[in-house]
Amino acid sequence: MKIISEFKDFIAKGNVMDLAVGVIIGGAFGGIVKSLVDDVITPAILNPALKAANVADLALLKTDGGILYGKFLAAVIGFLVISFVIFLMVKSLNKIKKTEEEIPTPSGPTQEELLTQIRDLLKK
Repeated sequence: MKIISEFKDFIAKGNVMDLAVGVIIGGAFGGIVKSLVDDVITPAILNPALKAANVADLALLKTDGGILYGKFLAAVIGFLVISFVIFLMVKSLNKIKKTEEEIPTPSGPTQEELLTQIRDLLKK
């Protein structure tokens, strides 16, 4: 019974729930990033640079010995593009957060100033 209680406490913790939500959202977001990379960014890069219609055409390249170097190149290009897109997204989010943090909050008296005021009032 103790182990069931401990397991229940573990599952109910905020960190576990946050992680579960993050994994689910990450899976859904992965589809968006994959579509952006596969359907928008990669064709824009490959068409002018390599005159290839898509990464799948590049993946068909192989040597006479059967080494699929095109498939490897396609994986490397996909990784670099996805990494760059995620970098840009994180950079944008950090910029938004930084802008929100820069909004000045009205500052009141410090704790020392308040204590000094209380002391002065008590002296009177």
